[in-house]
Amino acid sequence: MNGLVTLAEWSARLSNGHTSSRELTETMLARAQEHFAGGGHAFMELDEEGARAAAAFADQRLALGRRVSPLDGLPVSIKDLFDIAGQVTRAGSRVLEWQAPATVDAPAVARLREAGAVMLGRTNMTEFAYSGLGLNPHFGTPLSPVGEGLIAGGSSSGAAVSVALGMSVVALGTDTGGSVRIPAAFCGITGFKPTARRVPGEGMVPLSQSLDSIGPLAPTVACCAQVDALLTGAQPWRDAGLPLQGQRFFVTPDYVLEDLAPEVAQAFDWAIARLAEQGAEIVEFRFPELLRLPEINAGGGFAAAESWHWHRERLLAESARYDPRVAVRIERGSRQSACDYLELLLERAELKARAAEVLLGADAWLMPTVSIAPPRLAEITDDDAFQRINARVLANPAVINFLDGCALSIPLPERPGIALSLCGLGGQDANILQLGAAVERCLG
Repeated sequence: MNGLVTLAEWSARLSNGHTSSRELTETMLARAQEHFAGGGHAFMELDEEGARAAAAFADQRLALGRRVSPLDGLPVSIKDLFDIAGQVTRAGSRVLEWQAPATVDAPAVARLREAGAVMLGRTNMTEFAYSGLGLNPHFGTPLSPVGEGLIAGGSSSGAAVSVALGMSVVALGTDTGGSVRIPAAFCGITGFKPTARRVPGEGMVPLSQSLDSIGPLAPTVACCAQVDALLTGAQPWRDAGLPLQGQRFFVTPDYVLEDLAPEVAQAFDWAIARLAEQGAEIVEFRFPELLRLPEINAGGGFAAAESWHWHRERLLAESARYDPRVAVRIERGSRQSACDYLELLLERAELKARAAEVLLGADAWLMPTVSIAPPRLAEITDDDAFQRINARVLANPAVINFLDGCALSIPLPERPGIALSLCGLGGQDANILQLGAAVERCLG
């Protein structure tokens, strides 16, 4: 556990009168302002007036005994990829900063607002969500609190930092190739990437409509599960208290364990041994087809093709305003043909079918969330290092996006910036969250 106050704990403090939404909101606004004054870059902007107004309404509901959800009155942060009525959605870029403010909330934001959440502000991110490192040359790069000078990971970099530093109770992020799970891992918190389309994606600047998922970053599995229930309209989440005895966790040495930093390999082995000690069955399986992923995505994959379609007119007209490292990745899509894209669809369908075969009988598939611990910002200043480390950071989490699955990243205790992922096939979200709670209890 990371020592952060959980959603349930804050909710209880509100309900029993130990704090108010106004008091909590003022505390977190003050932390965010102090963070900014100290050179931090977690937030693009704070909506102080809107947050205070929402907190006042939440306190009125509380006084009348009409709280609408466990999140009612609690401050949350929103990734700068989502429309919030009355605000400009910049997607971490200078390119969109002059567009008109949104007229309505994105559905995901609307569902949090309906649940009584206090929208504290918009969090920083990789420009247009197109890298796993979290660097932003326009608005500054958020750094991880787990070590001096370490990157927070991306693309939901500010989202993770806002939770890890206690500036929001939970954060709303997106995940196209690991953009929730990577920063969650690098910042020592929990992140959940649901099956794509589990949460409506309208009102959000897309990176890849085929891969984009909307999910929470939060202190614990239960926090993520409670927010997921609000985002999806599901019944309120309850921990079923699953035992680990007899649970079947599958592990493959193919691809996802082949390029691990020593400290990550040691942490993963520790976690596997701990689960086995508690009665879980660890099953090795083979999935050599994963080794073809670099070749399949050599031309940029779905993200390049689909981002080029969205950006092509802007990029041609305003290329100088883009981060060059983002622009070059988008431009790869211009070189993909219709046949290339159709081949991607076929390759994906074949790998999804194969995954269903090899994971038959698995309760979850385990892998390290990221193959390395968070690198220092100073290590990735040149383009070659950036491309190399970005590819390594994305390798494991992007597997699950390509397979259209779901995954939960859980920080490993006393191993800063290193995390374990529980992964499932598409639609297995509820099971992964329940198993995740059991694994979290086991690992401490």
